[in-house]
Amino acid sequence: MKLHQLRYIREVARQGLSISLAADALHTSQPGVSKQIQLLEEELDLQIFKRNGKRLIGLTEPGRIILDRAEQVLREMDNIKRVGEEFTHDARGSLTIATTHTQARYRLPPAVAGFVEHYPDVRLTIHQGSPSQVARQVIANEADIGIATEAMTDQPELACLPYYQWNRCVVVPKGHPLLRDAPLTLKKITRYPVVTYDFAFTGGSLMTRTFAEKNLHPNFVLTAIDADVIKTYVKLGLGIGLLASMAYDPERDVGLEMLDASHLFPPSTTYIAVRRDAYLRGYMYGFIQMLAPHLDRTAVDAALKET
Repeated sequence: MKLHQLRYIREVARQGLSISLAADALHTSQPGVSKQIQLLEEELDLQIFKRNGKRLIGLTEPGRIILDRAEQVLREMDNIKRVGEEFTHDARGSLTIATTHTQARYRLPPAVAGFVEHYPDVRLTIHQGSPSQVARQVIANEADIGIATEAMTDQPELACLPYYQWNRCVVVPKGHPLLRDAPLTLKKITRYPVVTYDFAFTGGSLMTRTFAEKNLHPNFVLTAIDADVIKTYVKLGLGIGLLASMAYDPERDVGLEMLDASHLFPPSTTYIAVRRDAYLRGYMYGFIQMLAPHLDRTAVDAALKET
């Protein structure tokens, strides 16, 4: 049994059972991947993958167990490499962040700028996705750190550290009737078409639950993953915008006015997540503390040890 065979079966599973896509991701040949999987199955005297002719159609029961064990082995190999790199090249390496558009656009820039200045030899990559995609990328070791508001705290593989709390605002075109109709209420919001986040993003489920608890049913005419898209359509008159307060900037958002809605919704908490079994490089601790000064190395290590 060889490590590259374990990498091959993991990548095939990640690529939806496509050997050709796995070969591309691994920068090797399709026949080479097929041959190594076959050799591993012959050595173990069982099938890892179910087949329909030459096509893989699923994992066998022992295959699922083997894949899980292979993931553990490969994660520990990565951790061992990180230990070596930490003590030989402590300020050199790579850091991959998975986050949502709102966090990447409005919260991360100061920390990213500071990180690049302090760690010029670390290659920084930012992946954007939904909260569930962020969680999956960290669990799969495709990202070192995940930052999102929902979908991560219910993942047992992840240690989730509270980053900050935020709430919502309503944005409307200048002169909109809501500006003269204080105080703002949930019922008043439902009188107008609403443009807001896709419900899988940025506290969407909490927002919809708040309306439902009051037996109110807003007319969501458009949902988007990008706050700038929401504001664009508000300016076009499609509806009023319901978004994170941090996404409104009076200097940049010319033509729009903001109404505070924090009294209408419970606050949402954004979390920083890492795998519980990950070995974190020193610069990873550094990035986390640049994001959230209260999360020093002691606080992060304590969260990693929690069960």
